Amino acid sequence: MSLLEVSDLHTHLNSGGKTVKAVDGVSFKIAKGETFCLVGESGSGKSICALSVMQLLPAGIASHPSGSIQFDWRNDAGSVEQVDLLSLAEPSMRKIRGARIAMIFQEPMTSLNPVFSIGEQIVEALQLHNTGLSDTEARQQAIEALEQVQIKSPESRIDDYPHMLSGGQRQRVMIAMALACKPDLLIADEPTTALDVTVQAEILELMRELQLDKGMALLFITHDFGVVAQMAHRVGVMQYGKLVEEGTTKEVLANPQHPYTQQLLASVPENLKRPDSVIAGSGSISNKPASEQYNSSGLDIDAVSPVSSDVAASLVEVRDLNVWFPIKKGLFRRVVDHVKAVDGIDLDIRKGSIMALVGESGCGKTTLGRAILQLEKPTSGSVKLTGQELTGLSAEALRPVRPRMQIAFQDPHSSLNPRLKVMTTLTEPMAAHGIGESREDRIERAAKVLEQVQLSADHLWRYPHEFSGGQRQRIGLARALVLNPEFIVCDEITSALDVSVQAEVLQLLLEIRQQRDLTLLFITHNIAVVEYLSDEVVVMKAGKIVEQGSTADVCQNPHQTYTKQLLDAVPRLNLSKIL
Repeated sequence: MSLLEVSDLHTHLNSGGKTVKAVDGVSFKIAKGETFCLVGESGSGKSICALSVMQLLPAGIASHPSGSIQFDWRNDAGSVEQVDLLSLAEPSMRKIRGARIAMIFQEPMTSLNPVFSIGEQIVEALQLHNTGLSDTEARQQAIEALEQVQIKSPESRIDDYPHMLSGGQRQRVMIAMALACKPDLLIADEPTTALDVTVQAEILELMRELQLDKGMALLFITHDFGVVAQMAHRVGVMQYGKLVEEGTTKEVLANPQHPYTQQLLASVPENLKRPDSVIAGSGSISNKPASEQYNSSGLDIDAVSPVSSDVAASLVEVRDLNVWFPIKKGLFRRVVDHVKAVDGIDLDIRKGSIMALVGESGCGKTTLGRAILQLEKPTSGSVKLTGQELTGLSAEALRPVRPRMQIAFQDPHSSLNPRLKVMTTLTEPMAAHGIGESREDRIERAAKVLEQVQLSADHLWRYPHEFSGGQRQRIGLARALVLNPEFIVCDEITSALDVSVQAEVLQLLLEIRQQRDLTLLFITHNIAVVEYLSDEVVVMKAGKIVEQGSTADVCQNPHQTYTKQLLDAVPRLNLSKIL
């Protein structure tokens, strides 16, 4: 018997006189103790489905012209009655929301109140649905909830504020808050998207254990098919508000029927065709002419650029690089210790290569990338670009070097100025560095770069908010490319993208690398992306390099326990292990 039955659900969003059919005739069932995964790209309607179930959409904007959401409500007396959540009065819905149906949101930092301790927030949820619970009893239950989600020292951590916790710990707090009232249905909306693979593995294992222990149903929303393979009993695939395919996990993943599902699965990094390496010592070298190696369609790249005479030369040389941040204490703010974010790093990044820098959050990846670009001043050590020493140079002395070294940031939404049109964003750096003979010439150059990242020249006259996440990431790449750099640091540029958009961006990087003979330092925690994209891999932990080598060697035959843990934590599309 179904715990939740969604039938012909329509959810319309009305804004500015226009109506968007965000959910268009969706039907599915979830039984008690079952995990149902909703997958699809951003904007497909997955989260709107979940918010419709919870009745959290704003009443003035959202409407449900037809459909029903039947839920078996276990009321306070212990008896079960079937109710339609769409027609339920708000006082009754409040009794269900949080107590019988709970939700874990995608970004815990924006979902947790920063001015209240995590304990106060869990206690509030408990007392809201258990009015007879005393403060002491509620606090004890909150401690037990934190202990259940494996927060260490919950008796002391209960008084911590959200900013004092890591991303993984905040996500555990969200799970503890959701499970505190023992719900029958838990809705998890992309709960592991921005987490490290090891933390993601822990969170997924924790959710499985809690589900088995409590017998609750789980509606899991994600775009990661590796997570689907690990978690789901049944899968629904959404596109443009419609459920285009549904079935058991094995049926959908092993034998997808709908073209959209087939497209999504083909975009998973482990299903993408791995290009041949051109770096000596890191794989086979193609001798085909460039015209035969390059497929301009961007769908499959059989090989990358031909080997040049200086392919093995180091473009960037890093020696004993340290970036230490002082820890100051006391009335006179004396330095008592240092945070060694980058600790004695040696690197050689060869011209034309793609080096992947991997590790968990806080290991020093981004700090190392910024220190190489001199955006973060090193404490000591040496960074050379084609033999030229960069450390110690003044801002004025670095100015001629800046166009040769660029960065593409993790979040293009926050790194692009919302008040500037794309044209200004792309032409200002050129004007600052004296590139282009006139404004018209710079606009023409910017248009060509946009076309190179597979955007139209018409997009020059739009603002960042008018683009999707994948398009904004392309604009971020275009901003780095307009200065014709030799070296680009790509900092987690695919971490929050849909799988199909991620595949497009990765293939785009390979095309641009070929066309421009670029050298890339690709910072990521996604090992599946590393296996597809990079020639070499560097693994960082606590500011130090713990393993380094060709991608094939490191990923197929890791020598360090930490590297093995990272690889083992990656969710894979292993059909033999599907539930």
